[in-house]
Amino acid sequence: MTTDRSTDPNTPSLIPAAPPLVTEADAERIAAAYFGVSGAARSLGSHEDRNFLLETGTERLLLKVANPATSIDEVTAQSAAAAHLAERAPAVRAPRARTTTGGAPVAQVPHEGTVLHVRLLDFLDGGTLSGSGHLAPSIVDALGDLAARVDLALSDFEAPGVERPHQWDLRQSRSVLPELFGHLDDPALRSRLEAIAHRAWEALAPLEDDLPVQAVHGDLTDDNVVWSDPVRRTPDGVIDLGDLNRTWPVGGLAITFSSLLHHDGVDLPAAVRALQAYHRRRPLSSGEASAFWPLVVLRAVHLVASGHHVVSREPGNAYAAENLPHEEAILAAAVSVPLPVATRLVRRTLGLPSVVTEIPSALPLLPEIGADSVTVLDLSAASADVEDGAWLDASLEERLARGALAAGGRAAITRFGEARVTRATTYAQQAPATVATGIDITLDRPATLVAPWNGRLSRDDAGLVLRGDGEAAGIRLELTAASVEGGPLAEAGGRDERPVSRGDAIGTATQHLTVRVVREGDDGYGEETRVPAFVAPAWADAWLAVVADPSPLLPGHPSPAEREDPAALLARRDRVFAEVQEHYYDAPPIIARGWKQYLIDTDGRVYLDMVNNVTALGHAHPRIAAAANRQLRTLNTNSRFHYSAVVEYAERLTELTPEPLETVFLVNSGSEAVDLALRLARAATGRRDVLAVRESYHGWTDLADAVSTSVADNPAALATRPDWVHTIDAPNSFRGVHRDEEAARYAPEAVAEIERLAAQGRAPGAFVAETFFGNAGGVALPDGYLAAVYAAVRAHGGLAVADEVQVGFGRLGEWFWGFEQQGVVPDIVAVAKAIGNGHPLGAVITTREIAAAYRREGYFFASTGGSPVSSVIGSTVLDVIRDEGLQENARTVGAYLRAQVLGLDHPLVGAVHGSGLYLGIELVRDRTTREPATEETAALCDRMRELGVIVQPTGDHQNVLKIKPPLCLEKADVDAFVRAFARALQGR
Repeated sequence: MTTDRSTDPNTPSLIPAAPPLVTEADAERIAAAYFGVSGAARSLGSHEDRNFLLETGTERLLLKVANPATSIDEVTAQSAAAAHLAERAPAVRAPRARTTTGGAPVAQVPHEGTVLHVRLLDFLDGGTLSGSGHLAPSIVDALGDLAARVDLALSDFEAPGVERPHQWDLRQSRSVLPELFGHLDDPALRSRLEAIAHRAWEALAPLEDDLPVQAVHGDLTDDNVVWSDPVRRTPDGVIDLGDLNRTWPVGGLAITFSSLLHHDGVDLPAAVRALQAYHRRRPLSSGEASAFWPLVVLRAVHLVASGHHVVSREPGNAYAAENLPHEEAILAAAVSVPLPVATRLVRRTLGLPSVVTEIPSALPLLPEIGADSVTVLDLSAASADVEDGAWLDASLEERLARGALAAGGRAAITRFGEARVTRATTYAQQAPATVATGIDITLDRPATLVAPWNGRLSRDDAGLVLRGDGEAAGIRLELTAASVEGGPLAEAGGRDERPVSRGDAIGTATQHLTVRVVREGDDGYGEETRVPAFVAPAWADAWLAVVADPSPLLPGHPSPAEREDPAALLARRDRVFAEVQEHYYDAPPIIARGWKQYLIDTDGRVYLDMVNNVTALGHAHPRIAAAANRQLRTLNTNSRFHYSAVVEYAERLTELTPEPLETVFLVNSGSEAVDLALRLARAATGRRDVLAVRESYHGWTDLADAVSTSVADNPAALATRPDWVHTIDAPNSFRGVHRDEEAARYAPEAVAEIERLAAQGRAPGAFVAETFFGNAGGVALPDGYLAAVYAAVRAHGGLAVADEVQVGFGRLGEWFWGFEQQGVVPDIVAVAKAIGNGHPLGAVITTREIAAAYRREGYFFASTGGSPVSSVIGSTVLDVIRDEGLQENARTVGAYLRAQVLGLDHPLVGAVHGSGLYLGIELVRDRTTREPATEETAALCDRMRELGVIVQPTGDHQNVLKIKPPLCLEKADVDAFVRAFARALQGR
């Protein structure tokens, strides 16, 4: 147990006086006189010391002037600890001390009547994690791991000056905090901080004696770690060992952890990743895990109290004033959930046993309602009752319940712990509270409520409360919206508790009732535990520390909702799915539903889908679903049978293409479409040689892959092409070999290559290219490019193949087909993706003469290409594009999106390519050199998902955000996207 020094008036204060006044000129003089180093000094912020960056012209150093309260032994120990750390953990950068001109590690400098202890340290290049900017999960992980490495390295460090009473040592909080509280002018703040600290001390008291002790850094926070890579910002070094002390390492970890809590997007469940990373390297004991959260709370109280004290003591201390809002945010986060809930989160994260609230043996709460008269509502994202966007209707839960009662049910009941999609919201930048902590019941008529156990009954503004006695002691049953009628409180004028026995009538459930079972007690901070009706999914398990499933009390005993673990499902996928079939994101959510431009995961989180050009009309379009369902119930076979649907669909496709493109093949995918187009060109020309554009992707079948040259999709793409594939420069006017006005050179150079091949007797039988450079992010081809290349290819007997798989079918807004933008007509068009709205459907459209040439290689057949279902779906897609004006919507909304992104004027945004709703936001580190911001792009994609937006990179440098959402995207969606994008860009 630590000693409470606050009651002894003779005990010296642990709170140091203000640091000495040392100017930048003083610092320069001290450096020159005592260390023989000349340079320009710049003052750096600190609560207690005076720190100066010293720039000599050849190197940067740190001149550190210790607070007079710090002894020379303590200062010497700090330098020794840095050297020890460098020796034991060489991968961790630490600031080594320079000696004085006399060889001493510390200069003793007389200054204004006192002696200053001054050191000259290496200045670690890089930057810190200071400020409140977003920290990626990888950074949070790295910070926890770094803290563990430092603790392991210092575990055997001993030196005079390490064992010392110190104000930031959480073991000393019982002495330090009361003294700090005495300096607070705000009585309300002082009272609140005292109450919070008292509860934390109570939780910590039985654990203290068993906590291990060693030398620790003492202030390993976001301000005191450094990174060397400005893109990844992975902390790899530590600075400022001024709080070096012998204390609990778990206290040092609490200090590290708390520094995360003011960062954008780093909530408590996100921050515990640091704890998990620490535990992997230096496992915490059970006692340390239980002590962790009270220590986090004490650290937060200490920060706020000290911050207010320093600001009042030194009104001009800008460093302290700027930090105070961050410190208050840390405290708010630390006490945002009850202490038992936070502790369960910690212990479960570390894989340690944790308290869970269980319901005692009980009688039925509603005995007059039989199980066979109850309907259990399914409000999950996968429920059939939330289709066609019904989940967006705020009254859906009520309508479903009333529908169940109208069908003859006595009661409609929800599930405990279910993530309700009915509580989801669009455009939420953090996971909404969707998981129910109780059960809602809707009744067809009033029913008597019966006490399930002995207890004391009372009422509050919400309804009835039964506090259990005997074996139910410590359990609180909350019955929201329950009436006192029929119970002992019916005639009571006040709200005094009344004893009730198991089986007694306690009131009446009228139309609605919410049942919640809560473990009695305070929240750990002096207030009665208040359980929210819904919590965020990341908190659902942690709240089981104080909430129990009330299902056993209710008719039908509805089983609690089982929430599938995304990591477990991913592990199953990895066991049975080929590794090369990749997935988005390292830790992907489980997507359960799509609707229009939104995707919804099993936690009820709604994502704005900015990447899904496969479902061009929008997810789960009701007309597509109805058409497929109707046709499946009627006929589905292969196209060698005679039926009207395939003819009608083929006719409609030829109506969309210019003459002489009048003949259609139907296949199942874009890869098949491109493959067939190339086979047609071979058959028609008798030539194998093909000319392809570099940095392109056309598919995975043999021929489609052969002409795919994107190194992002296949790093060996160019080196492994067959000898019949010839490539030309990608006509990228932003990043290619010819940029801006020079892009006009691409076409003549391509023509020259065709002439060269023809002169060698290898004139290409086909030229294949996307008509809008989709794989590069929607870069428009230079004016006249395709006209020149098509003419050159045709002059030597070859054919022009247009890959419209990604950009065709109205996505470009101004044009239905990409080739229209170039003012050309290809010989063969390959199209897929959008034409089936997610159904496997592709098409090749060509001339009758070219199609007839295929007979030389036999006949063509695709089992499901052109099936009745596929044909009906294809026709319905065309109907919807026409009826809903989706091409025009792509034009107007796409233009709005482009303008809004360009309006951000962020230095990372080098260009916005494309047209309509096929756009590419190209990210660069330098707008002049156009150096690709590849790693920044990957980080932005991850951050955007955290903010509720699905977007992915494209291009050979993977530095272009591909924007190809469903064509039903609205301006409100654009605004949400831009808000998230702007937030993700902050600090970059």
